[in-house]
Amino acid sequence: MIQAKGMAALKAKEALVPYSFERRNPKDYDVVIDIKYSGICHSDIHMTRDEWGENSNFPMVPGHEIAGVVRTVGSKVTKYKVGDHVGVGCMVDSCRECEHCKAELEQYCIPGNTLTYGGKERDGSAVTQGGYSDVIVVNEDFVLRIPDSLPLDKAAPLLCAGITTYSPLVHWNVGPGKKVAVMGLGGLGHMAVKLAKAMGAEVTVLSQSANKKDDANQLGADHFLNTQSKDVFQKNALQFDLIINTVSSADLNMAAYFGLLKLDGTLVSVGAPEKPLSVHPFPLILMRRNFAGSAIGSIKETQEMLDFCGKHNITPEIELIEPNQVNDAYARVLKSDVRYRFVIDMGKI
Repeated sequence: MIQAKGMAALKAKEALVPYSFERRNPKDYDVVIDIKYSGICHSDIHMTRDEWGENSNFPMVPGHEIAGVVRTVGSKVTKYKVGDHVGVGCMVDSCRECEHCKAELEQYCIPGNTLTYGGKERDGSAVTQGGYSDVIVVNEDFVLRIPDSLPLDKAAPLLCAGITTYSPLVHWNVGPGKKVAVMGLGGLGHMAVKLAKAMGAEVTVLSQSANKKDDANQLGADHFLNTQSKDVFQKNALQFDLIINTVSSADLNMAAYFGLLKLDGTLVSVGAPEKPLSVHPFPLILMRRNFAGSAIGSIKETQEMLDFCGKHNITPEIELIEPNQVNDAYARVLKSDVRYRFVIDMGKI
């Protein structure tokens, strides 16, 4: 077994503490990765606090925005070699046999994909543990190649925040001539702005925080709308082809946001609130609008996203922290006090 050390929640809702554990020895098709950096996603907070009611497995080492360097490879690995810069995202396996997996849509694996942390290995032998650690062992088919042009610390958040916003932008054909709005300017939202702009869209940020206007402009947004302003929804009705909702709150007047969509427009939610949203269908019915959801992206699509970011020099705005600062970082995320993604330097573990 491979000895590992990291930061873990020993029980739900407890602070993360230093934690030693074991990784499996590499099988024939496994890659052993020395983790250099791990991003902090709001999902990590939900999971460690068991806020989604999934009876998560504890102790839990969170982290699914992983960037590192290949240490060793299994005897039959062909895709990677020692020293390669690689990443791991939200999943580390899938059934490989259902129609979605065969269509290279592993994120929608019908029996369920294997989560990078908090899940169970396909054979049920162990609980998966994530990237707030110094090493991980992953099947080569679920490892991503990080372009040389992307620094590892800034590449880490692309493995969730990047692909979670890239996937719906591609699926709904964002490009020149399209008007895209982004709800919320946090870890996901700021990536949605950068990616949509690079794809050629006209981009608007929708935010309740007027003080984020300058940031929105610096990130490349063409317009900023303060959703607390009087008549903002009426004045901007029927404006957008696509709205990406990155907000993790259920306290939203969804009907007002639906009204911003054009005929046949789509609002797609990627933020996952703790409680259900309340949705009335009339604003959808009257303009044949769509309300959709989207979950990360496939391995193929994630690699395309990394290559796109490498080509266009797109990286997240990050604040680098040490492992012993994780609990403080969680508190700051809940206060929206980060510009715009915390990344843990796992070399300091």
